Amino acid sequence: MSKVLITGGTGLIGSRLSGLLKAKGYEVIILTRNNNFKNSHDSFHWNIQEYSIDDSAFKNIDHILHLAGAGVADKRWSTKRKKEILTSRVVSTNLLYDTIKRLKIPLKSFVAASAIGYYGSTTTDKIFIETDQPHNDFLGNVCKLWERAIHQFENLKIRTVVLRTGIVLSKDGGALEKMKTPIITPIGNGKQYMPWIHIDDLCNLYINALEDNQYKGVYNAVSPEHITNYSFSKTLSYIFNKPFLSLTIPKFVFKLVFGEMSKIILNGSRISSRKLSQTGFEFKYEKLNNALKNLR
Repeated sequence: MSKVLITGGTGLIGSRLSGLLKAKGYEVIILTRNNNFKNSHDSFHWNIQEYSIDDSAFKNIDHILHLAGAGVADKRWSTKRKKEILTSRVVSTNLLYDTIKRLKIPLKSFVAASAIGYYGSTTTDKIFIETDQPHNDFLGNVCKLWERAIHQFENLKIRTVVLRTGIVLSKDGGALEKMKTPIITPIGNGKQYMPWIHIDDLCNLYINALEDNQYKGVYNAVSPEHITNYSFSKTLSYIFNKPFLSLTIPKFVFKLVFGEMSKIILNGSRISSRKLSQTGFEFKYEKLNNALKNLR
């Protein structure tokens, strides 16, 4: 069976994906940035700041799933944090590219994460598709540079796939855990859209992109359902049996607490998954109601 290298393999998505791949018979190798980590037969350390990586991690590798990147919503966006968000994505991708090129590894595929932040932290009537231009804001520019680095792999004649990912819903942490407050309320005016995807659908998408040669280029990894923050909040309160207050929290509160990062909480537009559906990919969880019931 094929051998897959995963960056970010110890994170929320990577750990779930790693388990699914192993269950299918794949040999999985993990790259981690944890400084306390010691190399083993299936896990290796890399240092993005020092631009160093253990070449032995790439022995007989067939595919790379590149998920690594500092959490966008984990901390306030200080100048230092912004730099970390950018370099953890762009520099890590460049390091992988330079290593694959130097070692002349004939990869069958390079499948990488990107984000719907490409389209900007904005609320509009537009439904964004993959061919739209990146928005000129912080996350839009990060994603533009990130994807530019990813597309380098096409120069090596490697099938390259980019998955612009929405809010990932999982019972093991991430965004959903933060949303399950004792009392559920809409954020801001509640009219912003929240493109989301169930973690199982996302992991299955990564596996499809790895296995199916028809996947090439960029895809929006979001559920087909378009739902506003108000509707999302109301559904969340119902499924998890928590009180719902329709009284919205003013925007200035979030701006005060989160600073510039509040933009990604207070804004959001609809993102199309039509191109993904045209590949034949079938979502297990198309509706938020069913997704949340599964994650209770």
